[in-house]
Amino acid sequence: MYWTEFLAVALIHLLAVASPGPDFAIVVRESVGHGRRAGIFSAIGVGCGIFIHVAYSLLGIGLIVSQSLVLFNALKWLAAGYLLYIGIKALRAKPASPSEAELNLDEGARSPRAAFVAGFVTNGLNPKATLFFLSLFTVVINPHTPLPVQAGYGVYLAVATALWFCMVAQLFSHQRVRAGFARMGHWFDRLMGTVLIGLGVKLAFTELR
Repeated sequence: MYWTEFLAVALIHLLAVASPGPDFAIVVRESVGHGRRAGIFSAIGVGCGIFIHVAYSLLGIGLIVSQSLVLFNALKWLAAGYLLYIGIKALRAKPASPSEAELNLDEGARSPRAAFVAGFVTNGLNPKATLFFLSLFTVVINPHTPLPVQAGYGVYLAVATALWFCMVAQLFSHQRVRAGFARMGHWFDRLMGTVLIGLGVKLAFTELR
């Protein structure tokens, strides 16, 4: 009965998740900088961050946020500040010696918890995700669709997002890929820092429409 609606949700989600943004940047940075385990845990964190958006969408809180400039701006500045913080940290990266560059390929340098939190916070504080899920749960998904079915959509979105970024982590944590990036050393960190700062600035100027 709800297959048509589910297919619409899945298609829109695929188009959204495939578009590079803060989630993609953080998973790539974790994967290249700290290895496959860190990349996968950050991907899982991004996926779990989806549950925040699904929860308030089901509770109707997303509608309140979308109508309140104060709440929306508070969320926006928190997210922008976080991206600027990790971006500036990356920009300050210093050249490593050859021995240190080899050590940086060690996957044990980053704790799973820290990687998970990085992905979770990046996704959970993204106000653009707030607007996306608000639109999804008010326009694409029929308000009369039973809550258990809507919750099922939410679980699908979280799992599909985590799986997508786990594939991204698998790609960018490949030893040859990491070795290639490692040769650029601190320049890669600075590049990712510039990307994250750019995303943070763009986010800061996001307007509620």
